This record gives sequence, C-alpha cells and structure tokens, in this order.
Amino acid sequence: MRYVPQLFFSLLFLFNINVAVSQNSYPDNPVFPSSWSKPTEQPDHIILTFSGDPTTTQSVTWRTNTSIKNAVAQITIAHAAPRLRKTAKDVQAKTETMDAGNVREAELSANYHSVTFEGLLPDTIYAYRVGDGTHWSEWFQFRTASKKPEPFSFLYVGDAQNYILELWSRLIRAGFGKAPDARFIVHAGDLVSTAHSERQWHEWFTAGGWLHGMLPSVPVPGNHEYNFKTKEDSVSRTRSLSVQWKPQFTLPENGPKGQSETAYYFDYQGARIIGLNSNSSQQEQAVWLESVLKNNPNKWTILTFHHPIFSTANERDNKELRELWKPIFDKYKVDLVLQGHDHTYARGQAGSVTKNFLAGINKLDPNAGTVYVVSVSGGKMYNFKKDLWNNYDANLERKAENTQLFQVVKIDGDQLSFEAYTVTGELYDAFDLKKSGNGPNKFTERVPATTERLHLNTIPKY
Repeated sequence: MRYVPQLFFSLLFLFNINVAVSQNSYPDNPVFPSSWSKPTEQPDHIILTFSGDPTTTQSVTWRTNTSIKNAVAQITIAHAAPRLRKTAKDVQAKTETMDAGNVREAELSANYHSVTFEGLLPDTIYAYRVGDGTHWSEWFQFRTASKKPEPFSFLYVGDAQNYILELWSRLIRAGFGKAPDARFIVHAGDLVSTAHSERQWHEWFTAGGWLHGMLPSVPVPGNHEYNFKTKEDSVSRTRSLSVQWKPQFTLPENGPKGQSETAYYFDYQGARIIGLNSNSSQQEQAVWLESVLKNNPNKWTILTFHHPIFSTANERDNKELRELWKPIFDKYKVDLVLQGHDHTYARGQAGSVTKNFLAGINKLDPNAGTVYVVSVSGGKMYNFKKDLWNNYDANLERKAENTQLFQVVKIDGDQLSFEAYTVTGELYDAFDLKKSGNGPNKFTERVPATTERLHLNTIPKY
C-alpha cells in the first residue's frame, strides 16, 4: 500500500504533461472534411434580412445544391398548436444559381432561394419554414416591427473574420443570451477573412446556426469581403465583392447607383438605420447619404460601416473618408456610428471635451455630438496605435485590446442606451443619450469600475 501514493502522483504528473502537450499543439485552423461546406438538397445557410418595410415584410434566403430548382417557403401567424402547416400559406421562392466553379476558394455552384413575405401584420410573431415540398427546414419564428416608436433593442458586432467557427460562435451565442429580445443584429463588415471562401462562409453560417433564421442580420461589407476571383484578377489587382454576398443576403435596394445591397437604409420603430460601403464610391455615397439624412422623419439616426472615422490600430488613418463623411454626420446630428476594421474596442465623441485652463483638467461635455464606436467580435486582435485619438478632434473615452465584445443598443422614446459586454458577459462599457429638443443629446457615461483591458493584463497566467 505504501507504493500507491507514489504511483498516483506519477500518473497525475504524466496526465498533466499530456494535457499541456495537447493544449499547446491544438491547431489554430481546424481541418474540415472536403465536403463539409458543400450544399445538398437540404436547405442550409438560412438567414433573415430586411429588404422592405420591417412592419409588413420580412425576407429570408437559403441555399441548396443545384438539383433543387423550385423552392418554396411556408408562413403562418405563430400559434402554440404544433400543426403549423395547417394554417401556413405557400410563397414561391426566387431561385438564382451562383456559378463559382472557377472562383478561387469558392469553387462550386449552388442555388440560392429567396422569399420576401409581404402583407404581414405589424408587431406580430410569425412562424415559417423553407424547402422544396420534400426537404424542409425546421420552423423558425420572427416578430415584425411595430408601426409605433415602441422600445426595442438590437445587437451590434465588429469583425468576426478569423477563427469564425472556433471563437465567433461563442460570441454570437453570448450576445443572444444577453439580449434575447433583440430585433436584429448589425454586422460592421469583415464577416469572413477571404471574400470568396466557401469554407469561411460556411463557418459563419454554422457559428450563428439557427440564430440567423430567427434574428434578422444587417450586414455591411468590409475590406475582406473583396478579393481576387481569378489568377488574372490577382495580376491586374482587381478585387471584387464576395460572389456569395448578393445571392445569400436579400437586402434593401434603395442605395446609391452601383452600391445595390451594400449601401442601404431602413426605418425601425423611430430609428433610421443606414448601412454604408466604406470600400468604394465614397463620394457618390456622400451625396446619397445627405438626401437620406435630410428627409429623415425618425427621432434617432444610426450609421454603420467598416472603416473607422477615428482609427485606433496599426497606425491607420482614414483621413479622406473622415473629411468627406464626418461633416455630413455633424450637419444632420447623427447620433451613433458603429464601425469595425481595427480589431480593438474604442468609444468616444468628436469635440466632446472642454478644457478648464484654470484647474488644468479636462471635463467631459454632457452635451454630446455623434458617438463613434469601433469593436471586434472575432479572435483576431490588434494593438492600439501609440497616439490613439490624440491627433483627432475627438476624445477617446473607453478602449480595450485583446477582448471579444458584443454590444446591445436599446432605444426607448427619447433615450438611447448602449452597453458593451465581453464574451463572458461582463459589462465593459455603457452610456446613455437623451434627446433634448433640437439641441445636442445629453450624454451620461456609465462605465463600470473595471480595469481597462490591455494585452498585458488579458492573458491568463494559469
């Protein structure tokens, strides 16, 4: 018996060594079966988007292989009885073939099917499924928007881009867990890293899973949604929008000429949500944006695009974009701008600090102009550039490195509340905006008493 403890500790030591070796050798890029991302007869990549009035319409898109040429969706007002098909009506889908057999990293053909449900009742829960009469998806549910400016919330995330199935999956699930009543989710570009990669898009859809079919997505393209299609394109340096983008997202076609389904807007319960494509045609979008902001009956205005007005990472600076678009934001008193690209977290306001020269201190102005946010939701992280926002006419009020974050935005009448959470559910940043007539918003900061997250203090020591 006296040898048992020695044997026990020897085995424990060996076990710990094996665990350490296993952890250290775990690949950053898992290998998937060659057929893993290929479509079949069964509907997949099911996703809700807005393409019209969210009070009376809802769009859904899905994918199959090319053998499915006639697709259909069924929809009914949701009820607690399980026989939903008894009350459901059929809506014929539009089908388009994405022939990407010669596109590098896509290298397949697939049929994409889309339906826009019309004539829906406002503020009503509907159930739907998609298929071809034989192969069906599960039943999903969604709620239409109210015609009144009722309170609502939505999720906003920055770049998913890398380690999508590995790490972005937990982020998107944590976001839904924190805000299960959110009405939609804003994706501020770089959903994938390689624009035409079928494997990466399949990772993105798999990571979101059934959430994509329940919670409408509001995506804008980032720089990684553009890439070379062929070897000839790489020689001529001609980058094209992801071949999957338009087939898989049914988005509003109310944007400027040449930017269909990459720049657009919709109204939701007292808020105008505007998506811009910061990759191209910035001048044309500026003209269009001014018209959309000038004729805006909504109380709140929220913009999203990929490249930040005020950059934080890798010595970047989008000066031309800032000089072109920011004056329009200022002129029309845009409330909130949601961005990505820099793989850090940054939140602040333009010209939001006043200097008390007698006391020698800075004081946050309680009257806020536009609030700018940059965030990251995936696993790729950058360092802050050394001068942060010091060279901008702006004040950086909260920042983070090496942290996966999601954001919850709540609108209730005259108040907008913003909260940023880490992937483990910790509140990291928060503020409120309050409407005050025609003047600037009243700003209330609610930053929790937690240590600022930087690379050096976010790496576990166990």
